Amino acid sequence: MNVTLPLVVVLGALAWTAVKLLGIRLWVAALIALFGFYVAGTFLAPAIDQTTRSGVTAVTGK
Repeated sequence: MNVTLPLVVVLGALAWTAVKLLGIRLWVAALIALFGFYVAGTFLAPAIDQTTRSGVTAVTGK
């Protein structure tokens, strides 16, 4: 049985866990998310996307 989850759901769950269990302040998590949005508009976005896809492929075996 396969379960498909969008990566954003997994990252959101990790962020929620970090805020609740590790004591990271919510504004710090929001600042990190905002930084991610700004990085997505730079020349680094294709490299980050390709690295993420390669990592997911390595983990899932597809």
